[in-house]
Amino acid sequence: MAQTHPALAEIAAAARKLGRPVEDGQAASLTDYLSQLVKWNAKMNLVGPSDWRTIFDTLVVDSLYLADFLNGLDLGNAPLCLDLGAGAGLPGIPLRILWPHGDYWLVESRDKRATFMRSAVGRLGLTATSVFHGRAEDALDRLARHGQHATADLIVSRAFMPWPQLLPFVRPMLRPGGTVVILANTPPPPEPDLPAGWSLADVASYPAAGKKRYFWSLRPA
Repeated sequence: MAQTHPALAEIAAAARKLGRPVEDGQAASLTDYLSQLVKWNAKMNLVGPSDWRTIFDTLVVDSLYLADFLNGLDLGNAPLCLDLGAGAGLPGIPLRILWPHGDYWLVESRDKRATFMRSAVGRLGLTATSVFHGRAEDALDRLARHGQHATADLIVSRAFMPWPQLLPFVRPMLRPGGTVVILANTPPPPEPDLPAGWSLADVASYPAAGKKRYFWSLRPA
């Protein structure tokens, strides 16, 4: 039977085992998020794994290392971030627990996942974190109505669409000098194979579920 309520000490120990320790307050928020996700997942099938430990080791792990990767990028003091295809809030919600900078919009077209994210964001009290339920191409219109500037400083994508289609798709959403971060299971292609007008900035790898995963940071050339 899936364990629905991980203990704070278990979350802290799991993070240490991955080589990315978290503070007590962060561990408490991660514990609450995972408890909610496992409970909702039993009814809505939001993610594949059913137990918190597998979710942590295979999905939350990305967020732990992504927080450190973003801290190493030049994103300005208060970046506006779009997380496209945010799903059940992975990597975005655990990321916001660890990396609370700027305004972060979780963009998701599927109703059940958007509903869950709103519940989780509200329960966790995540500041400057919003859920947009709709198509990614409509997100900027909503941002403009909320007084945000018209383009994003950072766009995060994990399996939203294949990268050769993603880069031209997001280009109109990105400000000059903005950054796209792709979460991938493979290293990036050689720079000459990127679409015209894009350059590879930073790349990092990290261990996840016994394999190696990657972050690619790209910018319009």
